[in-house]
Amino acid sequence: MRWLRQIERALLIAGLFMIVLYVAARVHRAVLSQADLQTFKAQARVPVPGPRGVALSTTAPNFNLWSEKRIKEYQESLAAQFSPAIGILRIPKIDVEVPVLEGTDDLILNRGVGHVAGTASPGENGNVAIAGHRDGFFRGLKDIVVGDKVELVTLQRTETYVIDNITIVDPTDVSVLRPRARSSLTLITCYPFYFIGSAPQRYIVEASTTDSSPATFRASVHPKSGLGSAPARNDGAQ
Repeated sequence: MRWLRQIERALLIAGLFMIVLYVAARVHRAVLSQADLQTFKAQARVPVPGPRGVALSTTAPNFNLWSEKRIKEYQESLAAQFSPAIGILRIPKIDVEVPVLEGTDDLILNRGVGHVAGTASPGENGNVAIAGHRDGFFRGLKDIVVGDKVELVTLQRTETYVIDNITIVDPTDVSVLRPRARSSLTLITCYPFYFIGSAPQRYIVEASTTDSSPATFRASVHPKSGLGSAPARNDGAQ
């Protein structure tokens, strides 16, 4: 019957339209996934090459070590609007290149890694503290050892740090955020890495700049909320 054919044609068109919408959404996510990195590099107006001999992804994070929940939340975060990245963190050994965003709320840590308020900002002298999820960008920290290098790229320069200490502390221990003898970088994530539930400790990676000159410090930081690198959760996804 003619009206049945019309219904079939309408349903076919609707189905094709939904497929087009789905493909468009996937393309939109793929483009946004590197928006922070590409915007930052464009602002710098100079090439930002990867370290010699190390292939750094500029298309999407390497999800091999990520939890399924974190992958899902990262993908969902791509639709959100963020302020421009304030730097790019590179850890060549574990093939990480990730935008550094201001703040450490859950949405920011789903998209990238976050600068801890009250500590030196990327590009400044002092102790720059950066937090990340243990089942996302910072899960690879479990494979880092003393002597490995970390790079922090800002619009002004690229600072290279060498890891000189790895420790595990309680969330209330904020001593790791204090300025050190030289300009330094402190990476924070929850620990144990594969703990089920809200992780009870913090994994701290400390690194010092390869520049031998002493740092000039701002006032010492006095965080009030401890080392919570992410809001407390009960699903093991901190």
